[in-house]
Parts: sequence; structure tokens; C-alpha cells
Amino acid sequence: MSQPATPIPVEIDNAPPRRSKVTGGLAALACAACCALPLFIAAGVLTGAGAAILEKMLLAVAAGLVVLALGMWWLHRRRSAQHAAGAGCGCGGSGCGC
Repeated sequence: MSQPATPIPVEIDNAPPRRSKVTGGLAALACAACCALPLFIAAGVLTGAGAAILEKMLLAVAAGLVVLALGMWWLHRRRSAQHAAGAGCGCGGSGCGC
């Protein structure tokens, strides 16, 4: 009797890619700048109206960057899993139904 072929264990890269880390860092920087606005008002660099406009803009930019970073991470994990699934059975990226 022949033994059934055992699948080759393939590692899936779950770590965030560099572009996702950079985007997340920029989101954190925008959030920190938003938290520093009261200091800028106290130092006389910004007026209250300017800080209010800048606050809304920085919050929107930070939220957009977080969504972008998470989307890039998800796409990286998806591509890594597809590549690992194709490499595990030797069928390639066409999807042979192994």
C-alpha cells in the first residue's frame, strides 16, 4: 500500500511589512501632533481657531493612515497565504485544487 502524500509545512509570514510599519508610525506621529496642539496654543504658535481646524485635519489623517496600514498588512498576509498554499502542493498560483 502506498502512503498518502503528506503536505509540506509552509510558514505564512504574519509580520507586518515595512510599508505598513512606516504608515502606522506616521499615524502615531499625527496623533502625537494632535495631542501637542494645546502646547502650541500656550506657546503662541497657533490660535484657537487654527488649532481647531488642525485638530480635525490631523484626526482625519491619522485615521486614514491607520486604515491604510491595516489594509496593507491584510493584503500582505493574504498574498503570503496564497503563495504558501500554492507552494505547499506544487501547483503554483493557478489553483489546481490539491
